[in-house]
Amino acid sequence: MKVLVCGGAGYIGSHLVRELVATPGYEVVILDNLSMGHIECVPEGIAFEQADIRDKEALDRVFSKHTPEAVMHFCASASVGESMIDPLLYYENNVVGTVFLLQAMNKYNVKYFIFSSTAALFGTPEVIPIADDAPTKPINPYGDTKLTVEGILKWCETAYGTKYVCLRYFNACGAHASGDIGEDHNPETHLIPLVLQVALGRRPAIKIFGDDYKTKDGTCVRDYVHVTDLASAHIKALEYLVRENKSNQFNLGSGEGYSVKEVIEAAREVTGHPIPAVIESRRPGDPDVLIASSERAEKILGWEKRYNTVKEIVATAWKYHQKHPSGFVSKK
Repeated sequence: MKVLVCGGAGYIGSHLVRELVATPGYEVVILDNLSMGHIECVPEGIAFEQADIRDKEALDRVFSKHTPEAVMHFCASASVGESMIDPLLYYENNVVGTVFLLQAMNKYNVKYFIFSSTAALFGTPEVIPIADDAPTKPINPYGDTKLTVEGILKWCETAYGTKYVCLRYFNACGAHASGDIGEDHNPETHLIPLVLQVALGRRPAIKIFGDDYKTKDGTCVRDYVHVTDLASAHIKALEYLVRENKSNQFNLGSGEGYSVKEVIEAAREVTGHPIPAVIESRRPGDPDVLIASSERAEKILGWEKRYNTVKEIVATAWKYHQKHPSGFVSKK
């Protein structure tokens, strides 16, 4: 099966590409505008198209040239804080761009779609852990754009027969076991790479945004799931679509919650660095606790995680950051 991976040079998409390449029966085409992705993440010998999903002519060229049978979509803007400052940017890229992508799929009769959704669409949950059918009440534009696309997909199935799986990530983290690829965002907003930059001497201390949340130590609690585990879930989801021809949505998380302070402590143990921390004011749009229930993904998709503790996850990230202390060359 030929799979078009949109955003395949980015963080999660590049890990998915490596999992697909290692799985028999798949041919991969990568589409990425390289605004956040890195050409170094594109494996040798893999078809690559530099294009933007908001460019209809480019999408037409890519679909007509490569004739994919399935699409996996990782092209969203994904910073909660940025979405609060510039919501229109997020609706343009995350919603309008996805509409254009779905239009191209419909034109070229591509029926299988795997969508990178998010835990942010749950807002501040009433029950922890968060079940797949929990109420969706986003408290930031980023989460709302993802929920909007999930709604669009339901109507696309009714109108065009598009079959889709929405994978609602919790906190993606870690790096490939080889250390060759990992997180390199500009600007970086994710906790684990920021903490490890302190250990590398690239910043003096890690900032903790708020220590008065209703949690065990006052800092936000999140569910950290390894990026390679997320990648394997995408392949399981595509297998499910082909096998069952039935749309669905699944939470993807570890089922465990770690506070910001606990993640910092894990990084201290892994790196042997003291990693100073300073308390800053809260950021808008941050819920106290987000922890997933991934039981349905495990049962229905047969998804199994390889990484089960935050310390294991941090260790893989540390291996990558030691090999790439300044990130990838293309963005420097």
